Amino acid sequence: MSELLDSVSTEVRSIGDLILPYFANVAPDLKADGSWLTKADKLSHHRLLEALPKLYDLPVLSEETDKLLQQQIITDSHEGYWCVDPLDGTSNFTQGINYWCISVGLVVSGEVKLAVVYDPHRSELFSTESAQPTKLNGKTLVTSPNNDLAEATVMMDLKRIPTDLVTRLIADHPYRSHRCFGASALDFCWLAANRCQLYLHGQQQLWDCVAGNKILQNAGGTSATFTGDNIFQNDLAPKSVIAASNPQLMQHWQNYFATIYST
Repeated sequence: MSELLDSVSTEVRSIGDLILPYFANVAPDLKADGSWLTKADKLSHHRLLEALPKLYDLPVLSEETDKLLQQQIITDSHEGYWCVDPLDGTSNFTQGINYWCISVGLVVSGEVKLAVVYDPHRSELFSTESAQPTKLNGKTLVTSPNNDLAEATVMMDLKRIPTDLVTRLIADHPYRSHRCFGASALDFCWLAANRCQLYLHGQQQLWDCVAGNKILQNAGGTSATFTGDNIFQNDLAPKSVIAASNPQLMQHWQNYFATIYST
């Protein structure tokens, strides 16, 4: 592990320990977009804004950053920026469901160079950098070689997939089972850890996928938008996601998806 990745990992673990006591013990506020925000989100956000530029002097684009400033960071920061979700899975966090995380990605010259996702409940830290293997608590992760669609479990965020498409996905499915957990960055990590093998999400923001997608890719998994484009495009436009734990399984998954999806 590089010195920078080690330092980021240490900081993120520390922030996780800081906000863990608020789990299921904090009242949410309602943001303008209808999502929830808690004191824990704010604490994590401010700690990351303070700590990360000291480790690598670039601005921090956070989910909790003002929308105009988010765009300014992407437009003006030609060298790069940190992209973070201070608390991914706030609804779970608030309601006592222990599936949430802190997500940190480093974008340099238009590429994701470093990724850390930390699950404080399980003390699981997923990390990777550049073209290096993904690690879970320091041990290398390799996704499953299984390419049998009928034996795969898929994670799907049903709320953000069009209703008619959800009906087709459920009614005539080729996979074994499906789950919906509610924290996008951690979803990618669980795919990398082979806890599920397929993934589908109708709309992710930049901070939802920057770190998690890099972790999946460097573990041997693969991903794309519904129309086959790269998920990470260094902009703020929401992206759909289809992913799998290995390229062969991804091809089977995309072939099936093409039969039920039309733009």
